[in-house]
Amino acid sequence: MQITGSAISLNVQDVSASADFVKQHFGFREEMSAEGFVSLTREGVGFNLIFLRTGLESLQPPSLKAQRAEGVLVAFVVDDIDTEYAKIQAAGVPITTPVQTEPWGERFFQVTDPNGVILQLVQWMHDPAQAG
Repeated sequence: MQITGSAISLNVQDVSASADFVKQHFGFREEMSAEGFVSLTREGVGFNLIFLRTGLESLQPPSLKAQRAEGVLVAFVVDDIDTEYAKIQAAGVPITTPVQTEPWGERFFQVTDPNGVILQLVQWMHDPAQAG
């Protein structure tokens, strides 16, 4: 199998609100959109972030139409977590989880978009393969 691309698709009530949030605060840009759908990209991320309006008629399988992106955490690895934290705070974005460092070397913080999707920025303080 050769995989040539990847995407994460999340069902949300207000597609524009989530799209605008990640464009403004995470540097994504719109690659394509239609009624109830937007696909966002950012160089170096490796996947498209797609928001679909809950109840979208074309959503497959049909059993997912009424479901929302609950319990989903989208994580992005960054080089300097403290600088990114300062930028997010300066922009007035409410912080869901302040900067924390886990014993295995993951330093992170979380914000929540207008539809409840949790976005996490992570910096590895040492090689995660060395954790034990």
